[in-house]
Amino acid sequence: MIKGELNVKKVLRAGLIAGVVMVFVSAIGMVEDFDSRKVIDPFLSLGFLALFWYVPRAGYKVGHEEVLEGMEEHPVSSQQVVAGLSVGVVGGVVISILVVIAHVMDLRDVFIRLSPKLVATLTFSDSVAEPNIILGIVWLIVISAVLGAIGGALHLVSDRLRRQILFAVGAIFVVAMLEDVISQILRTLGLGSANRLIYRAAALRIVPAILVAAAGFFLGGRDRAERSRIARYLADPDPAERRRKSLIVAAITLAVVLIAPWLLGSLLSEILATTAIFLLMGLGLNIVVGFAGLLDLGYVAFFAVGAYTSAILTSPLSPFFAPEWPWWYTLPPVILVGILAGIFVGTPVIRLRGDYLAIVTLGFGEIVRITFLSDAASPWFGGAGGIRNIPGIPLGFDTVSGSDPEYILYFALALVLLAAWVSYALLNSRVGRAWTAMREDESVAEVMGIDTVKAKLSAFVVGAVLASLGGALFSAKLGSIFPTSFELLISIVILVVVIVGGMGNILGVAAGALVLIGVLGGPRQPGLLQEFGEFKLLIYGVILVYMMLQRPEGLIPNVRRSRELHHDEMNQDAWLKAQADTAEEPAT
Repeated sequence: MIKGELNVKKVLRAGLIAGVVMVFVSAIGMVEDFDSRKVIDPFLSLGFLALFWYVPRAGYKVGHEEVLEGMEEHPVSSQQVVAGLSVGVVGGVVISILVVIAHVMDLRDVFIRLSPKLVATLTFSDSVAEPNIILGIVWLIVISAVLGAIGGALHLVSDRLRRQILFAVGAIFVVAMLEDVISQILRTLGLGSANRLIYRAAALRIVPAILVAAAGFFLGGRDRAERSRIARYLADPDPAERRRKSLIVAAITLAVVLIAPWLLGSLLSEILATTAIFLLMGLGLNIVVGFAGLLDLGYVAFFAVGAYTSAILTSPLSPFFAPEWPWWYTLPPVILVGILAGIFVGTPVIRLRGDYLAIVTLGFGEIVRITFLSDAASPWFGGAGGIRNIPGIPLGFDTVSGSDPEYILYFALALVLLAAWVSYALLNSRVGRAWTAMREDESVAEVMGIDTVKAKLSAFVVGAVLASLGGALFSAKLGSIFPTSFELLISIVILVVVIVGGMGNILGVAAGALVLIGVLGGPRQPGLLQEFGEFKLLIYGVILVYMMLQRPEGLIPNVRRSRELHHDEMNQDAWLKAQADTAEEPAT
């Protein structure tokens, strides 16, 4: 704390925030729903992890001092621990008040999840009818205080040790929550007996948890140079050697991709295939939003156009138009229709920017969905009943459909690699530089001779084509499509994927898709953590708000965009450095 004094106002504010977080998590039902899911058997459940996760962070933040250039950094002391402990006590008192109110009053007419079962869970009681309120409140305050003190104590250790501790805790959580993945891999390798030694009732046993924590502690202690060994391996100054090493890494990556679907099994391959389809749309939207700076909220319309085009050409829907082409023959029409859709949407919005562009594109997305839903167009599009009996992808010797998630994953990964190559090639081309200039300042780009009309249309067209290809694969995968599959929420989720991952960065979009879609799941699709299915839209919102406040450039940011977002800070640092250099010059 500053000058060794305890900032009571700051502690109370942090403690109240921590308490409100615990109350909110309890009131929406997370604690009650997740209490049966153990993280470490038998004493740590996912419910209590969700309840107390913010307390150590609040205890750390209350003692954290932001030191800018030119400011004096105060030494750490035991006051940080006292401040963290105080934050935990305040948070524990707040959640205890909720326990008392929920026990003496029936609030379920307003807050349906404030039930006697929740009170029994929060007070560590076996009986729902007669929970031990006093002892439970004492335990809540004590646990919250200890966790807050631990958060404050992290200031007293070195940065390296703090990183190692966080890595150890994170490793336990990741390995425990990915029990399905690890168990499936072990069974595929014929090591099912090892799975029983690691997990019990989908929770880590104590000894494996200690070993996992030790491994995470070791990995967290490695310096940045060791963690980026692959990047240093590829950064060879000799072009021929760099090309050879790149081919080696690409071959290893391809081998892993080919083996992975059969190693992971059908369920995980299904989740990854869905993630890859959303990633394909994310890469297309990244061209529109991340490269060209055009906020498109109706992007799902292109996805729907591709899906319906492929479905109409392959299924026996219409009595007067049912060519029933193989899926491969529909790809050129899908690309053509995607180009026309991009021109159709892009042409009317040429002169629009910002919020106005977003509203108009949102309207186009709804127009497309309502058109597919209308009775007048039902002979072509099936109306509310959608299009059924869509055949899979013929391979000559077999047909690939949603019942073959391993093969669908191969097709999805192939389209993702194609989209990534197109994005990378265009970004480093004359068109990509025009998009970048237009994103930074459209007026200046136009004055400098860039044809912004052509640049905008090209961005919409490329993004529409990639989304249409994703829609074609989506229809073949499911075997049936409905207008409800192309709601506005899809566009919003894809935009969140791009923003959270790193707008303008291909690897960032991939990271965003894996974190949000692969782990949490899509709007209607399951993810690896199916326990969070009821709360995933809420978690989407929390992650988005946090990223906007703390890391607006995304998980893996584009270098140029990161500099744009932190331009003011860099200018301030440069000015302070210049002032310091001037002060150090000897007087003449």
